[in-house]
Amino acid sequence: MKIFVTIFFALFLLSCSNLKYLGDHEALYTGATVKVEEEEKSGEKKQIKDELEALIRPKPNSSILGLRVKLYAWNIAGNPKKEKSPAAMLKRWGEEPVLMSDFSLEHNINVLRSHLENSGYFRAVVGGDTTWKNKKGSAEFIAKTGPQYTIREVNFPKSDHPLHKAIDSASISRRRGRRISLLKPGEPFNLDVIKDERDRIDAVLKQRGFFFFSADNLIMLTDSTVGEHQVDLFVNTKPDMHPDAGKKFYINDIFIFTNYDLGAQAADTSKENAKFHEGYYVVDNNNYYKPKLFQQALQFSSGEYYNRRDHNNTLNRLINLGIFKFVQNRFDKVGDTLLNAYYYITPMPKKSLRGEIGALTKSNNMTGSQFTLGFTNRNTFRGGEILTVDASAGFEVQFSSQASGFNTYRLGAEANLGVPRFIIPFIQINTRGGYVPRTNFQLGYDILTRQKLYTINSFKGGVGYIWKESIRKEHKFYPVSIQYVQPIKVSQLYKDSLLRDATLQKAIDTQFILGTNYNYNFNQLAGRPGRNAFYFNGNIDVAGNLAGLVTGRNGEGQKQLFGAPFSQYAKLEADFRYYRRLSSNPRSTKIWATRLIAGAGLPYGNSDELPFIKQFFIGGNNSLRGFRSRAVGPGTYIPPGVGTAEFIPDQSGDIKLEFNTELRAKLFSIVHGALFFDAGNIWLRYENTLKPGAKFSKDFMKEIAADVGAGIRLDVSILVLRLDVAIPVRKPYLPEGQRWVWKQIDFSDKQWRKENIIYNLGIGYPF
Repeated sequence: MKIFVTIFFALFLLSCSNLKYLGDHEALYTGATVKVEEEEKSGEKKQIKDELEALIRPKPNSSILGLRVKLYAWNIAGNPKKEKSPAAMLKRWGEEPVLMSDFSLEHNINVLRSHLENSGYFRAVVGGDTTWKNKKGSAEFIAKTGPQYTIREVNFPKSDHPLHKAIDSASISRRRGRRISLLKPGEPFNLDVIKDERDRIDAVLKQRGFFFFSADNLIMLTDSTVGEHQVDLFVNTKPDMHPDAGKKFYINDIFIFTNYDLGAQAADTSKENAKFHEGYYVVDNNNYYKPKLFQQALQFSSGEYYNRRDHNNTLNRLINLGIFKFVQNRFDKVGDTLLNAYYYITPMPKKSLRGEIGALTKSNNMTGSQFTLGFTNRNTFRGGEILTVDASAGFEVQFSSQASGFNTYRLGAEANLGVPRFIIPFIQINTRGGYVPRTNFQLGYDILTRQKLYTINSFKGGVGYIWKESIRKEHKFYPVSIQYVQPIKVSQLYKDSLLRDATLQKAIDTQFILGTNYNYNFNQLAGRPGRNAFYFNGNIDVAGNLAGLVTGRNGEGQKQLFGAPFSQYAKLEADFRYYRRLSSNPRSTKIWATRLIAGAGLPYGNSDELPFIKQFFIGGNNSLRGFRSRAVGPGTYIPPGVGTAEFIPDQSGDIKLEFNTELRAKLFSIVHGALFFDAGNIWLRYENTLKPGAKFSKDFMKEIAADVGAGIRLDVSILVLRLDVAIPVRKPYLPEGQRWVWKQIDFSDKQWRKENIIYNLGIGYPF
């Protein structure tokens, strides 16, 4: 009891100490409240109150649990004489006091009344008063809203003028033939919606050739005399609008200057050496580029009417080629309704070297670092191609309780040649939108050493196509994907482990995969995410079909290609994520994040199981955080040696189901917290006598593993350091009826803590 009294007394002194720094006629501003009185009960009183209180200025000093810590820091720092002294640092971190003399009652009354009027409360009355006591001051406002006016009619211009016809048609869906205006009869009058409607009409007109038109050319007249608290709106153009704003303009000539120098006082923009190609002119005095490079980027042609979408997409495509540092453009009026388009391009350096040192964390519970040395050759063959060659070295270490400490070391090299178009024999394809399609040629080699266990090397190659529909939708299709994995060295420790668990053999088997894969990614977190965001990533992976048609069999009945058995399988995987912000405030850090992963592989022909590098794994710091990485499943199977130092966690399966959900919130400063629940398991498609209980069956839901936990994250924007602590609450390998282990939880038991508490150190959020 004495401790609580002492703490309370200390906090009380801290809260009062800020006031002693104030002058005799000064008072600390502590905030304001708004009381809303509605004439008619609309059920929106709380929303109106929140909106009005958010508009009041200034904001009072920030506080934590009622304590103005930053204000206290400002006060005790005094007036430091040295800029780099501790007191100066404390001063910069602190907050200057917000005083009642900074607060204007009349100004805030006008702001609140204007907001209500703009929201349709034309008869709103706002009053307020301030209160001073013990060097503290606050304000209270009373807002009487009166009735909210609603829209009775919306009238668009009716005349034969092309602009007026375009404005009227802009409010009607061309597909469905119905009104799509944001201004709808029966809805409340709202000035923000009116502004949005002006912008919407302007955007539609820009799509139809009205280059010089702007939203400021529109006026929205309001008639509030129609009675019954209703208004009529009249959409029209300003009488003093410039004549060109009402004309539709067409593209005349297109000029591209390929070596524009932003730093030059008089950059060379002469058209004398322009070469005409497929409807546009290219000025390339140094002959750096093939003219057809720009054919993919330009989204409009001479003779077409101006279109803002094509204009923006052309700029995006030129930038996304990845070979230009800056891209500028302008349009010049020529004649009565014609525009010349000019693009000024500043190239990036053709060749560059880069070095990267990064930290990483993986779903297999490995955390480590990687160094990469990369070489880039831009515009390799004068057609916008980008050649990248990367050499990398890295290590990964398990940081979790019960970890066996089998560290991983990796060396590798990879080359990619990206061509900014689809290379398909006898076919020419170009996509629309702001992103240039790419063909990627890939070749790589990797050598991986798992300390004390084995060393394997792998080769990979492929030819694929990458294209984006938008900033949120991306496709990757690799019709040819090759991987070859073989062991170089296997330790005696691992060989001994094979005697206890023969299933570990698959990790060091030679694997030859000749397949096709497709990936689709949809990410609402890209661009401007709203209150809720959805993420989906889907993969289709098929291997061995074509090879199986043209090959023979070895003495064991396996089909071979180039003297080696190859894998045959079909694999599907889907990753669904949903992020819900638990507040209407777009800056709120209270987020409920949920993920569902479902995957299934069907081995056939040469394969009884999926190749090891293609199988599913579960457990670890990005998966089931209450279990060690790869230590769960498949099914109810218990691997030999589990719970001992000799246990090597490498369990894998053909089918995977995983569910994760966590509540995230900012605690203070850069410190964030989370509470989470994970569940899932993996299974085999077919029966394996070496793994009893591993086969997928109709009782799969009874074999789900589950855990709960909490985490602390340090979020410094460019990096997130994460510590999650979890315990298992359902163990699928226990006898049926005993798998829920809630009753066994005993934090006071040292042995229980050693066997069940899992610490996971990670980089970045788990999903």
